[in-house]
Amino acid sequence: MLRGTNSMADSSSRQRQLKIKTGVVRRIFKEEQSYKSESKQHEEKMQTMKDEGSDEYLMKRQNLLLQESTMMIGDCHHRLEAACESLSQLLETEKEIEDTEEYKAAAEILKEIGFEL
Repeated sequence: MLRGTNSMADSSSRQRQLKIKTGVVRRIFKEEQSYKSESKQHEEKMQTMKDEGSDEYLMKRQNLLLQESTMMIGDCHHRLEAACESLSQLLETEKEIEDTEEYKAAAEILKEIGFEL
């Protein structure tokens, strides 16, 4: 009887790990998308400033904001790749709980992002 209890607790722990790692992937993916949107806005503002002949100092400041956003996209992308890889590996080792909602959600987010299992 104790073995069954440990097995259920172990299964619950594994499901919790899947849920946590799925949340990490989802959060980093949203963060990357946000930086991409921000970067596009900065590019558009830079172009508008060039077209209007804005002050050079202001254009330099805007360019710095654009560079910072672009740098953060790369950082997020690297973290997202690592998080997806970690989640994918966990899915591979947890095939016996593939009928759980946590497993299905984890597989779905990787599919949504386009990460190959």
